[in-house]
Amino acid sequence: MSAVTAPQTDKAAEEKARAASSDRAVAENRLGQKLVAPAVILMLLVTAWPMIRALYLSLFRYRLTTPDDREFVGLGNYVTVLTDSLFWQDTLNTVIIMVVTVAIELVIGFGFAMVMHKIMIARGLMRTSILIPYGIITVVSAFARQFAFSLNNGFVNAWLPFVGDDYNWFGGHWSAMFAIMIAEIWKTTPFMALLLLAGLSQVSEDMLEAAEVDGATRTQRLFKVILPNMKAAIMVAVLFRALDAFRIFDNIFVMTRGAQETESSSFLTYRQVIEQMQLGMGSALSVLLFLTVLLLAFAIVKLFKVDPAQARGEG
Repeated sequence: MSAVTAPQTDKAAEEKARAASSDRAVAENRLGQKLVAPAVILMLLVTAWPMIRALYLSLFRYRLTTPDDREFVGLGNYVTVLTDSLFWQDTLNTVIIMVVTVAIELVIGFGFAMVMHKIMIARGLMRTSILIPYGIITVVSAFARQFAFSLNNGFVNAWLPFVGDDYNWFGGHWSAMFAIMIAEIWKTTPFMALLLLAGLSQVSEDMLEAAEVDGATRTQRLFKVILPNMKAAIMVAVLFRALDAFRIFDNIFVMTRGAQETESSSFLTYRQVIEQMQLGMGSALSVLLFLTVLLLAFAIVKLFKVDPAQARGEG
């Protein structure tokens, strides 16, 4: 009788524990919704009207210099944008900048995070020093990179003898793109490192010690223990940086102003609205940019396939 009762008791205990875990997850979700509700409501109040207004204006041929000459064109502005080669060229530039910068920042940022996590002497000073570039205003950082790569006064050519003293970094498409991406990487790698450091601190030391006892090498511990347990943190870091990089504007505005075909999607929108005062066309571009960012965020979340329960430490 006891042999039959024991498995039933274990099964009942397991079901009870699973139900308790499920109830706790539901309670945490409700608490999280209550905590973020005020911020979400405030953001909707601040952003909902501009978004609706932009969507409305995108349906008109509307130029600020002739406000009375407004004509309803429906989806005409979207058709014009999507059939324009300049839009696709700028989108390609934006994607290239996003992919290259985020990939490099992920690798360098992870290296910085490992150093900050392991170092014991002057840990606070080390973390503060690494974060200094991120604290600099982007426009100031862009001007500094522009000076560094300038033909007459820049020091990059002096540091790279194989390039030559008279090499003009802003005289060609790919060299200008390279300078822009270097400025972006220098500025935002500390942010990536900070997010990865938060994820790295959640990796259990017991798991690392157990893997070391089992004979796992450093490389094996990195790819089998550390990175899998940092999956949620890596997803957040990549998501934040990818969305920010896709909206790049400041560095391009300061360093090239879109010359040498270095425009981004945000810079194209700026030119339509501010320089050419085409509110209808600019609104259509902003709506498309917003939808692209949403799709990008959805794709990144689906790509990483992070289990919410595992991210909370329940898995």
